[in-house]
Amino acid sequence: MTYSAQCLCGGIRFRIDGKLEPIQICHCQQCRRAQGAAFAANIPVNESAVHVDSGRELMTEFESTPGKKRAFCQRCGSPIYSRRDNLPGVLRIRAGLINEPLATKIGFHAYVDSKANWYDIRDDAPQHPGAYVPPNR
Repeated sequence: MTYSAQCLCGGIRFRIDGKLEPIQICHCQQCRRAQGAAFAANIPVNESAVHVDSGRELMTEFESTPGKKRAFCQRCGSPIYSRRDNLPGVLRIRAGLINEPLATKIGFHAYVDSKANWYDIRDDAPQHPGAYVPPNR
């Protein structure tokens, strides 16, 4: 499957090749500020599966904390992805940018202990008080 995605102004357009992993919902204060919303909806994707068709020159990265960078469109401000030095080759694409219906669902909620007090989680996905730690770690 190939998914197409774009920022709000359409200046950045890209494709994602392959099956999408479950959506990771992050409720931490930093993600809420970066999105201007109750949470960030992220899909981890191998960087090699992402193909920028136009607007690479509009993408800017901001190091929000040491080792974590967030990319956004210079023109419209849309968040595009985040990436961490300790997860090389993985981009966490913002799910709301994807044009097609998604063949994936929410996998979990992270940092629910710091979620916005005005937002109620109403699905059955697992909730983690802090960062999600995979079971094999």
